[in-house]
Amino acid sequence: MKKKEIKDIILKKIKNKYFVATVLFLAWILFFDDDSIVSHIQNKRKLRELNEQKEYYKEQIVADKQKLEDLNSGIDELEKFAREQYHMSMPDEDVYIVVED
Repeated sequence: MKKKEIKDIILKKIKNKYFVATVLFLAWILFFDDDSIVSHIQNKRKLRELNEQKEYYKEQIVADKQKLEDLNSGIDELEKFAREQYHMSMPDEDVYIVVED
């Protein structure tokens, strides 16, 4: 095909009001509408991220409940927690912190 023939075909398509209306409608649906494909993809990504966060927080809740149960189980556990987490000691003790790489 020659360039002129291609140009004529394109001009015919552009002048066709149904073709133009269809292209505008598809562009509106794909990009500009509230329920567009772009927003749908963004919402799916956000939903996946939120589900991952939900699982993380569920695991944290279970771990925190276990820690709370351990702390409430007795004075010995409470003292052990204070020593390990807050580096507390008795007045006549020295605390040495060992850092592992």
